[in-house]
Amino acid sequence: MATSIARVPGDFAGELPSLDYAAVADGLPDPGEVVWTWVPYEEDPSQGKDRPVLVIGRVTVYLLAVPLTSKDHDRDKEQEEAEGRYWVDVGSGPWDRKGRPSEARVDRILQLDPSRVRREGGAIGRERFELVVAAVREHRR
Repeated sequence: MATSIARVPGDFAGELPSLDYAAVADGLPDPGEVVWTWVPYEEDPSQGKDRPVLVIGRVTVYLLAVPLTSKDHDRDKEQEEAEGRYWVDVGSGPWDRKGRPSEARVDRILQLDPSRVRREGGAIGRERFELVVAAVREHRR
């Protein structure tokens, strides 16, 4: 039996499992790794786009992940927080071809089918992963 409740396809609203760093360069998506997959829009889950996400854990056969962006939300932090959106800096890595720093949206947790992951982009460090997980636990809806 799954432990999640989907608000929209792809969103996870169940009880969070243990979220432990487990990045291993083995071609499989692991917690701590950035992967590319299709992410549904919140406003219209029938639409979405291919984007990077940070895998933070697993529940049953699914991956749990948070969306990433290269947009700097430090500039509009107050507006974002007023809308219920919270961001944590994760730095730059090979998931962004232009080498731009990324931010993880920690108030939205996605539940993903591992078979839908298009490619691995790289891993973030354990310390940064722990900061993201702490913020997810603090700001999840």
